[in-house]
Amino acid sequence: MYKVWDVISTYSLLLLSGAALALVWANVDSDSYQHLVHFSLWDHAPIGEAHSEGGEVFRSLTLHFLVNDICMAFFFAIAAKEVWEGIILKDGELRGKKAMTPLIATAGGMLGPALVYLAIGAALGVMTDYAQGWAIPTATDIAFSYLVGRIVFGAGHPAIPFLLLLAIADDAGGMVILAIFYPTGDLQPAWLLLSLGAAVGVYLLANWLPTRLDGSDPRRPWSTRMRQKASFWPYAIAGLLSWYGFHNAGIHPALGLLPIVPTVPHADKPYGFFAEAEEHLGDLLNWIEHRLKYFVEVMLFFFGLLNAGVVFASFGEPTWMVLGGLVIGKPVGIFLLGMLAARVLGFGLPAGMTPKDLWVLGCVAAIGFTVALFVTTVAFPAGAAQEAAKMGAVFSFGAAALAIAMGRMLRVTRRGG
Repeated sequence: MYKVWDVISTYSLLLLSGAALALVWANVDSDSYQHLVHFSLWDHAPIGEAHSEGGEVFRSLTLHFLVNDICMAFFFAIAAKEVWEGIILKDGELRGKKAMTPLIATAGGMLGPALVYLAIGAALGVMTDYAQGWAIPTATDIAFSYLVGRIVFGAGHPAIPFLLLLAIADDAGGMVILAIFYPTGDLQPAWLLLSLGAAVGVYLLANWLPTRLDGSDPRRPWSTRMRQKASFWPYAIAGLLSWYGFHNAGIHPALGLLPIVPTVPHADKPYGFFAEAEEHLGDLLNWIEHRLKYFVEVMLFFFGLLNAGVVFASFGEPTWMVLGGLVIGKPVGIFLLGMLAARVLGFGLPAGMTPKDLWVLGCVAAIGFTVALFVTTVAFPAGAAQEAAKMGAVFSFGAAALAIAMGRMLRVTRRGG
Protein backbone atom coordinates (compact mmCIF):
# COMPACT_ATOMS: atom_id res chain seq x y z
CA MET A 1 0.00 0.00 0.00
CA TYR A 2 1.70 3.17 -1.23
CA LYS A 3 0.80 6.90 -1.35
CA VAL A 4 -2.98 7.11 -1.35
CA TRP A 5 -3.66 10.11 0.87
CA ASP A 6 -4.40 12.76 -1.78
CA VAL A 7 -6.67 10.59 -3.89
CA ILE A 8 -8.57 9.05 -0.98
CA SER A 9 -9.09 12.43 0.67
CA THR A 10 -10.43 13.89 -2.58
CA TYR A 11 -12.70 10.90 -3.08
CA SER A 12 -13.95 11.13 0.50
CA LEU A 13 -14.65 14.83 0.35
CA LEU A 14 -16.71 14.50 -2.81
CA LEU A 15 -18.67 11.58 -1.42
CA LEU A 16 -19.20 13.36 1.91
CA SER A 17 -20.26 16.57 0.12
CA GLY A 18 -22.87 14.68 -1.88
CA ALA A 19 -24.17 12.96 1.26
CA ALA A 20 -24.32 16.24 3.23
CA LEU A 21 -26.21 17.95 0.39
CA ALA A 22 -28.62 15.00 0.24
CA LEU A 23 -29.34 15.16 3.98
CA VAL A 24 -30.05 18.89 3.86
CA TRP A 25 -32.16 18.65 0.70
CA ALA A 26 -34.23 15.68 1.93
CA ASN A 27 -35.03 17.42 5.20
CA VAL A 28 -35.84 20.79 3.63
CA ASP A 29 -37.89 19.60 0.65
CA SER A 30 -38.37 15.84 0.63
CA ASP A 31 -40.72 15.81 -2.36
CA SER A 32 -38.29 17.55 -4.73
CA TYR A 33 -35.44 15.34 -3.50
CA GLN A 34 -37.43 12.16 -4.20
CA HIS A 35 -38.33 13.55 -7.62
CA LEU A 36 -34.61 13.90 -8.37
CA VAL A 37 -33.79 10.38 -7.18
CA HIS A 38 -36.53 8.75 -9.24
CA PHE A 39 -36.30 11.08 -12.24
CA SER A 40 -36.76 9.00 -15.40
CA LEU A 41 -34.21 9.56 -18.13
CA TRP A 42 -35.76 7.03 -20.51
CA ASP A 43 -39.08 5.21 -20.21
CA HIS A 44 -39.55 1.84 -21.92
CA ALA A 45 -35.77 1.44 -22.04
CA PRO A 46 -33.98 -1.88 -22.67
CA ILE A 47 -32.33 -1.57 -19.24
CA GLY A 48 -33.44 -0.06 -15.95
CA GLU A 49 -35.89 -0.55 -13.13
CA ALA A 50 -38.88 -2.77 -13.88
CA HIS A 51 -42.33 -1.17 -13.62
CA SER A 52 -45.84 -2.40 -14.24
CA GLU A 53 -48.52 -0.19 -15.74
CA GLY A 54 -51.89 -1.39 -17.01
CA GLY A 55 -50.70 -4.96 -17.03
CA GLU A 56 -47.63 -4.03 -19.11
CA VAL A 57 -44.18 -4.56 -17.65
CA PHE A 58 -41.53 -2.14 -18.85
CA ARG A 59 -38.15 -0.79 -17.76
CA SER A 60 -37.35 2.79 -16.87
CA LEU A 61 -33.81 4.17 -16.85
CA THR A 62 -33.90 6.41 -13.78
CA LEU A 63 -31.16 8.62 -12.39
CA HIS A 64 -30.93 6.28 -9.40
CA PHE A 65 -30.43 3.24 -11.66
CA LEU A 66 -27.82 5.08 -13.73
CA VAL A 67 -25.71 5.83 -10.67
CA ASN A 68 -26.29 2.73 -8.50
CA ASP A 69 -26.41 0.03 -11.16
CA ILE A 70 -24.24 1.39 -13.99
CA CYS A 71 -21.76 3.91 -12.58
CA MET A 72 -21.12 1.98 -9.36
CA ALA A 73 -19.94 -0.91 -11.53
CA PHE A 74 -16.72 1.07 -12.08
CA PHE A 75 -16.27 1.58 -8.33
CA PHE A 76 -16.62 -2.15 -7.67
CA ALA A 77 -14.32 -2.91 -10.60
CA ILE A 78 -11.57 -0.80 -9.00
CA ALA A 79 -12.09 -2.56 -5.68
CA ALA A 80 -11.95 -5.89 -7.52
CA LYS A 81 -8.70 -4.84 -9.18
CA GLU A 82 -7.07 -4.39 -5.77
CA VAL A 83 -8.40 -7.76 -4.60
CA TRP A 84 -7.24 -9.50 -7.78
CA GLU A 85 -3.73 -8.06 -7.60
CA GLY A 86 -3.54 -8.98 -3.92
CA ILE A 87 -4.32 -12.60 -4.80
CA ILE A 88 -2.49 -13.19 -8.08
CA LEU A 89 0.73 -11.17 -7.82
CA LYS A 90 3.86 -12.57 -6.17
CA ASP A 91 4.03 -9.74 -3.61
CA GLY A 92 0.25 -9.46 -3.25
CA GLU A 93 -1.10 -8.53 0.16
CA LEU A 94 -3.66 -11.37 0.08
CA ARG A 95 -1.07 -14.12 -0.34
CA GLY A 96 0.72 -16.24 2.21
CA LYS A 97 0.91 -16.28 5.96
CA LYS A 98 1.18 -12.50 6.30
CA ALA A 99 -2.40 -12.14 5.10
CA MET A 100 -3.95 -14.74 7.39
CA THR A 101 -4.53 -12.60 10.49
CA PRO A 102 -6.14 -9.70 8.55
CA LEU A 103 -8.26 -12.12 6.52
CA ILE A 104 -9.48 -14.02 9.59
CA ALA A 105 -10.13 -10.68 11.31
CA THR A 106 -12.15 -9.69 8.23
CA ALA A 107 -14.34 -12.75 8.72
CA GLY A 108 -14.94 -11.59 12.30
CA GLY A 109 -15.69 -8.10 11.00
CA MET A 110 -18.48 -9.54 8.84
CA LEU A 111 -19.83 -12.25 11.13
CA GLY A 112 -19.90 -10.06 14.26
CA PRO A 113 -22.02 -7.25 12.76
CA ALA A 114 -24.49 -9.71 11.22
CA LEU A 115 -24.98 -11.50 14.54
CA VAL A 116 -25.33 -8.26 16.51
CA TYR A 117 -27.80 -6.92 13.91
CA LEU A 118 -29.97 -10.02 14.30
CA ALA A 119 -29.58 -10.04 18.10
CA ILE A 120 -30.78 -6.44 18.39
CA GLY A 121 -33.68 -7.28 16.11
CA ALA A 122 -34.57 -10.24 18.31
CA ALA A 123 -34.36 -8.08 21.45
CA LEU A 124 -36.70 -5.54 19.84
CA GLY A 125 -39.03 -8.29 18.67
CA VAL A 126 -38.63 -7.41 14.98
CA MET A 127 -35.90 -9.77 13.76
CA THR A 128 -38.14 -11.61 11.29
CA ASP A 129 -39.44 -8.29 9.89
CA TYR A 130 -35.98 -6.97 9.04
CA ALA A 131 -33.83 -10.10 8.85
CA GLN A 132 -33.01 -9.49 5.17
CA GLY A 133 -30.88 -6.49 6.17
CA TRP A 134 -28.31 -8.59 8.05
CA ALA A 135 -25.57 -7.85 5.49
CA ILE A 136 -25.83 -4.04 5.73
CA PRO A 137 -23.48 -3.65 8.73
CA THR A 138 -20.92 -6.10 7.35
CA ALA A 139 -19.53 -3.34 5.11
CA THR A 140 -16.43 -1.21 5.77
CA ASP A 141 -15.93 2.07 3.92
CA ILE A 142 -12.36 1.94 2.60
CA ALA A 143 -11.83 5.66 2.13
CA PHE A 144 -13.32 7.02 5.34
CA SER A 145 -11.81 4.24 7.43
CA TYR A 146 -8.42 5.02 5.92
CA LEU A 147 -8.78 8.73 6.70
CA VAL A 148 -9.75 8.07 10.31
CA GLY A 149 -7.02 5.45 10.60
CA ARG A 150 -4.45 8.05 9.55
CA ILE A 151 -5.74 10.38 12.26
CA VAL A 152 -5.62 7.70 14.97
CA PHE A 153 -2.48 5.77 14.05
CA GLY A 154 -0.46 8.08 11.78
CA ALA A 155 0.79 7.17 8.31
CA GLY A 156 3.65 4.92 9.43
CA HIS A 157 1.82 2.62 11.81
CA PRO A 158 1.56 -1.08 10.81
CA ALA A 159 -2.17 -0.90 11.57
CA ILE A 160 -2.67 1.16 8.36
CA PRO A 161 -1.78 -1.58 5.81
CA PHE A 162 -3.62 -4.05 8.07
CA LEU A 163 -6.72 -1.82 7.91
CA LEU A 164 -6.53 -1.39 4.13
CA LEU A 165 -6.13 -5.12 3.59
CA LEU A 166 -9.06 -5.81 5.90
CA ALA A 167 -11.25 -3.22 4.14
CA ILE A 168 -10.41 -4.55 0.66
CA ALA A 169 -11.08 -8.15 1.75
CA ASP A 170 -14.30 -6.92 3.37
CA ASP A 171 -15.37 -5.42 0.03
CA ALA A 172 -14.60 -8.71 -1.69
CA GLY A 173 -16.82 -10.50 0.80
CA GLY A 174 -19.49 -7.88 0.28
CA MET A 175 -19.46 -8.52 -3.47
CA VAL A 176 -19.99 -12.23 -2.86
CA ILE A 177 -22.86 -11.50 -0.46
CA LEU A 178 -24.52 -9.17 -2.97
CA ALA A 179 -24.27 -11.74 -5.74
CA ILE A 180 -25.60 -14.65 -3.67
CA PHE A 181 -28.12 -13.18 -1.23
CA TYR A 182 -29.49 -10.11 -3.00
CA PRO A 183 -30.67 -10.88 -6.53
CA THR A 184 -32.37 -7.94 -8.25
CA GLY A 185 -35.14 -10.04 -9.76
CA ASP A 186 -36.01 -13.58 -10.73
CA LEU A 187 -32.74 -15.42 -11.15
CA GLN A 188 -31.99 -16.47 -14.74
CA PRO A 189 -28.47 -17.91 -14.41
CA ALA A 190 -28.27 -18.81 -18.10
CA TRP A 191 -27.52 -15.14 -18.77
CA LEU A 192 -24.28 -15.54 -16.83
CA LEU A 193 -23.01 -17.56 -19.77
CA LEU A 194 -22.87 -14.24 -21.63
CA SER A 195 -20.63 -12.80 -18.91
CA LEU A 196 -18.47 -15.92 -18.85
CA GLY A 197 -18.20 -15.98 -22.62
CA ALA A 198 -17.23 -12.29 -22.72
CA ALA A 199 -14.49 -12.83 -20.11
CA VAL A 200 -13.07 -15.97 -21.73
CA GLY A 201 -13.32 -14.51 -25.22
CA VAL A 202 -11.53 -11.25 -24.48
CA TYR A 203 -8.82 -13.04 -22.50
CA LEU A 204 -8.09 -15.47 -25.33
CA LEU A 205 -8.26 -12.96 -28.19
CA ALA A 206 -6.73 -9.85 -26.60
CA ASN A 207 -4.38 -11.31 -24.00
CA TRP A 208 -3.45 -14.99 -24.41
CA LEU A 209 -3.25 -15.14 -28.23
CA PRO A 210 -0.93 -12.09 -28.70
CA THR A 211 1.33 -13.39 -25.90
CA ARG A 212 1.38 -16.82 -27.54
CA LEU A 213 2.29 -15.31 -30.91
CA ASP A 214 5.07 -13.25 -29.29
CA GLY A 215 6.76 -16.43 -28.15
CA SER A 216 10.20 -15.64 -26.75
CA ASP A 217 10.59 -12.41 -28.73
CA PRO A 218 11.56 -9.76 -26.11
CA ARG A 219 10.07 -7.01 -28.29
CA ARG A 220 6.58 -8.54 -27.81
CA PRO A 221 5.37 -7.25 -31.22
CA TRP A 222 1.88 -8.82 -31.15
CA SER A 223 1.11 -7.72 -27.59
CA THR A 224 2.42 -4.22 -28.34
CA ARG A 225 0.35 -4.00 -31.51
CA MET A 226 -2.76 -5.13 -29.64
CA ARG A 227 -2.16 -2.53 -26.94
CA GLN A 228 -1.49 0.29 -29.43
CA LYS A 229 -4.21 -0.51 -31.95
CA ALA A 230 -7.01 -1.95 -29.84
CA SER A 231 -6.16 -0.30 -26.50
CA PHE A 232 -8.89 -0.87 -23.91
CA TRP A 233 -11.74 -1.30 -26.43
CA PRO A 234 -11.90 -5.13 -26.42
CA TYR A 235 -12.22 -5.05 -22.64
CA ALA A 236 -14.79 -2.25 -22.77
CA ILE A 237 -16.95 -4.30 -25.15
CA ALA A 238 -16.51 -7.41 -23.00
CA GLY A 239 -17.42 -5.36 -19.92
CA LEU A 240 -20.59 -4.12 -21.59
CA LEU A 241 -21.62 -7.68 -22.47
CA SER A 242 -20.78 -8.94 -18.98
CA TRP A 243 -22.75 -6.13 -17.33
CA TYR A 244 -25.77 -6.93 -19.52
CA GLY A 245 -25.48 -10.59 -18.59
CA PHE A 246 -25.58 -9.74 -14.87
CA HIS A 247 -28.47 -7.33 -15.46
CA ASN A 248 -30.60 -10.00 -17.12
CA ALA A 249 -29.47 -12.82 -14.81
CA GLY A 250 -31.01 -11.06 -11.80
CA ILE A 251 -27.65 -10.49 -10.08
CA HIS A 252 -26.92 -6.88 -9.18
CA PRO A 253 -25.42 -5.33 -12.34
CA ALA A 254 -23.04 -3.15 -10.32
CA LEU A 255 -20.99 -6.35 -10.06
CA GLY A 256 -21.12 -6.90 -13.82
CA LEU A 257 -17.53 -5.86 -14.59
CA LEU A 258 -15.94 -8.22 -12.07
CA PRO A 259 -15.46 -11.16 -14.48
CA ILE A 260 -13.54 -8.89 -16.87
CA VAL A 261 -11.03 -7.48 -14.37
CA PRO A 262 -8.85 -10.65 -14.17
CA THR A 263 -8.58 -10.75 -17.99
CA VAL A 264 -6.88 -7.35 -18.31
CA PRO A 265 -3.04 -7.42 -18.54
CA HIS A 266 -1.55 -6.27 -15.23
CA ALA A 267 1.83 -5.38 -13.76
CA ASP A 268 3.85 -7.76 -11.61
CA LYS A 269 3.89 -5.51 -8.51
CA PRO A 270 0.93 -4.12 -6.52
CA TYR A 271 1.21 -0.61 -5.07
CA GLY A 272 -2.34 -0.14 -3.85
CA PHE A 273 -5.50 1.89 -4.22
CA PHE A 274 -4.89 4.63 -6.85
CA ALA A 275 -1.20 4.64 -5.85
CA GLU A 276 0.88 7.32 -7.56
CA ALA A 277 3.63 4.82 -8.43
CA GLU A 278 1.17 2.86 -10.59
CA GLU A 279 0.83 5.80 -12.98
CA HIS A 280 4.33 4.95 -14.20
CA LEU A 281 3.50 1.30 -14.90
CA GLY A 282 2.84 0.35 -18.50
CA ASP A 283 0.23 -2.35 -17.94
CA LEU A 284 -3.29 -1.86 -19.23
CA LEU A 285 -5.05 -2.58 -15.93
CA ASN A 286 -3.37 0.31 -14.11
CA TRP A 287 -3.78 2.52 -17.18
CA ILE A 288 -7.54 1.91 -17.13
CA GLU A 289 -7.76 2.46 -13.37
CA HIS A 290 -6.10 5.84 -13.51
CA ARG A 291 -8.22 6.94 -16.49
CA LEU A 292 -11.31 6.11 -14.43
CA LYS A 293 -10.04 7.95 -11.36
CA TYR A 294 -11.79 11.30 -11.81
CA PHE A 295 -14.96 9.75 -13.22
CA VAL A 296 -15.29 7.52 -10.15
CA GLU A 297 -14.65 10.42 -7.79
CA VAL A 298 -17.39 12.52 -9.41
CA MET A 299 -19.72 9.53 -9.60
CA LEU A 300 -19.32 8.97 -5.85
CA PHE A 301 -20.53 12.53 -5.26
CA PHE A 302 -23.74 11.61 -7.07
CA PHE A 303 -23.92 8.30 -5.23
CA GLY A 304 -23.90 10.18 -1.93
CA LEU A 305 -26.41 12.68 -3.29
CA LEU A 306 -28.89 10.05 -4.48
CA ASN A 307 -28.59 7.60 -1.57
CA ALA A 308 -27.88 9.48 1.67
CA GLY A 309 -30.95 11.74 1.63
CA VAL A 310 -32.94 10.45 4.57
CA VAL A 311 -35.37 12.43 6.70
CA PHE A 312 -34.26 12.60 10.31
CA ALA A 313 -37.71 11.45 11.37
CA SER A 314 -36.97 8.11 9.67
CA PHE A 315 -35.53 6.55 12.83
CA GLY A 316 -36.80 3.03 13.44
CA GLU A 317 -35.73 -0.42 14.54
CA PRO A 318 -33.48 -0.97 11.46
CA THR A 319 -31.54 2.18 12.43
CA TRP A 320 -30.45 0.68 15.73
CA MET A 321 -29.92 -2.77 14.22
CA VAL A 322 -27.54 -1.40 11.54
CA LEU A 323 -25.80 1.04 13.87
CA GLY A 324 -25.36 -1.56 16.61
CA GLY A 325 -24.07 -4.08 14.12
CA LEU A 326 -21.42 -1.61 13.00
CA VAL A 327 -20.26 0.06 16.20
CA ILE A 328 -20.54 -3.06 18.40
CA GLY A 329 -20.27 -6.05 16.06
CA LYS A 330 -17.37 -4.73 13.97
CA PRO A 331 -14.81 -4.06 16.71
CA VAL A 332 -15.81 -7.12 18.73
CA GLY A 333 -15.74 -9.44 15.71
CA ILE A 334 -12.45 -8.09 14.37
CA PHE A 335 -10.77 -8.22 17.78
CA LEU A 336 -11.93 -11.72 18.73
CA LEU A 337 -11.12 -13.43 15.44
CA GLY A 338 -8.00 -11.33 14.96
CA MET A 339 -6.67 -12.47 18.33
CA LEU A 340 -7.72 -16.03 17.54
CA ALA A 341 -5.59 -15.87 14.39
CA ALA A 342 -2.69 -14.10 16.07
CA ARG A 343 -2.45 -15.98 19.36
CA VAL A 344 -4.30 -19.30 19.09
CA LEU A 345 -3.54 -20.14 15.44
CA GLY A 346 -0.07 -18.60 15.67
CA PHE A 347 -0.18 -16.27 12.66
CA GLY A 348 0.75 -13.28 14.80
CA LEU A 349 0.18 -9.55 14.42
CA PRO A 350 2.36 -7.33 12.20
CA ALA A 351 5.58 -6.20 13.86
CA GLY A 352 4.91 -3.18 16.03
CA MET A 353 1.16 -3.81 16.33
CA THR A 354 -0.43 -4.70 19.68
CA PRO A 355 -3.83 -6.11 20.74
CA LYS A 356 -5.00 -2.65 21.80
CA ASP A 357 -4.16 -1.41 18.27
CA LEU A 358 -6.32 -4.23 16.89
CA TRP A 359 -9.26 -3.16 19.06
CA VAL A 360 -8.99 0.47 17.97
CA LEU A 361 -8.62 -0.66 14.34
CA GLY A 362 -11.93 -2.52 14.75
CA CYS A 363 -13.55 0.74 15.87
CA VAL A 364 -12.14 2.50 12.80
CA ALA A 365 -13.51 -0.22 10.52
CA ALA A 366 -17.02 0.34 11.94
CA ILE A 367 -17.59 3.17 9.46
CA GLY A 368 -19.87 1.47 6.95
CA PHE A 369 -21.26 4.38 4.93
CA THR A 370 -20.68 3.83 1.18
CA VAL A 371 -21.14 0.08 0.79
CA ALA A 372 -23.60 -0.05 3.71
CA LEU A 373 -25.81 2.48 1.91
CA PHE A 374 -25.48 0.47 -1.28
CA VAL A 375 -26.50 -2.79 0.40
CA THR A 376 -29.42 -1.01 2.08
CA THR A 377 -30.89 -0.10 -1.31
CA VAL A 378 -30.94 -3.75 -2.37
CA ALA A 379 -31.79 -5.33 1.00
CA PHE A 380 -35.00 -3.35 1.51
CA PRO A 381 -37.51 -1.98 -1.00
CA ALA A 382 -38.06 1.78 -1.04
CA GLY A 383 -40.00 2.75 2.05
CA ALA A 384 -39.79 3.19 5.81
CA ALA A 385 -37.50 0.21 6.47
CA GLN A 386 -34.97 1.31 3.86
CA GLU A 387 -34.94 4.89 5.13
CA ALA A 388 -34.48 3.75 8.72
CA ALA A 389 -31.63 1.41 7.75
CA LYS A 390 -29.98 4.23 5.80
CA MET A 391 -30.01 6.32 8.98
CA GLY A 392 -27.95 3.63 10.67
CA ALA A 393 -25.44 3.60 7.80
CA VAL A 394 -25.13 7.40 7.82
CA PHE A 395 -24.81 7.56 11.60
CA SER A 396 -21.97 5.04 11.48
CA PHE A 397 -19.80 8.13 10.98
CA GLY A 398 -19.99 8.27 14.76
CA ALA A 399 -17.53 5.39 14.77
CA ALA A 400 -14.87 7.94 13.79
CA ALA A 401 -15.32 9.78 17.09
CA LEU A 402 -15.40 6.45 18.93
CA ALA A 403 -12.14 5.33 17.30
CA ILE A 404 -10.36 8.62 18.05
CA ALA A 405 -11.55 8.51 21.66
CA MET A 406 -10.47 4.88 22.03
CA GLY A 407 -7.08 5.66 20.52
CA ARG A 408 -6.47 8.40 23.08
CA MET A 409 -7.87 6.43 26.00
CA LEU A 410 -5.70 3.40 25.19
CA ARG A 411 -2.72 5.66 24.39
CA VAL A 412 -2.17 4.36 20.87
CA THR A 413 1.18 5.65 19.60
CA ARG A 414 0.92 7.60 16.34
CA ARG A 415 3.75 6.93 13.89
CA GLY A 416 4.94 8.76 10.81
CA GLY A 417 2.61 11.77 10.83
